[in-house]
Amino acid sequence: MVKRPDTNAQRLKRHKRVRAKISGTPECPRLNVFRSDNHIYAQIIDDVAGTTIVSASSVEKGFDGSGSNKDGAKKVGLAVAEKAKAKGISAVVFDRGGYIYTGRVKELADGAREGGLDF
Repeated sequence: MVKRPDTNAQRLKRHKRVRAKISGTPECPRLNVFRSDNHIYAQIIDDVAGTTIVSASSVEKGFDGSGSNKDGAKKVGLAVAEKAKAKGISAVVFDRGGYIYTGRVKELADGAREGGLDF
């Protein structure tokens, strides 16, 4: 019998380890990324108040493109940056959610930086 590692459990372990070190404040909230097979989601979270300030995803109405490729991820990054600018947020701390910083996660971060977020 072939035993495969539970990759999501490994990701959650990495995510927990990272979250012990970073936290979002009202001045510098946390930009969180969640990546599924077909979509990508981004939230800007104030951990002190425990609230989501801004969110964007490839599931939203009016989103043109696919959340399962790099172009869609970049569009989500630009969208979350645009919404954050409207709320007066310019600096965030990036939380990659335990995912490796490559592919769609990197493109989302690049799109958010292009949109004007500093991290």
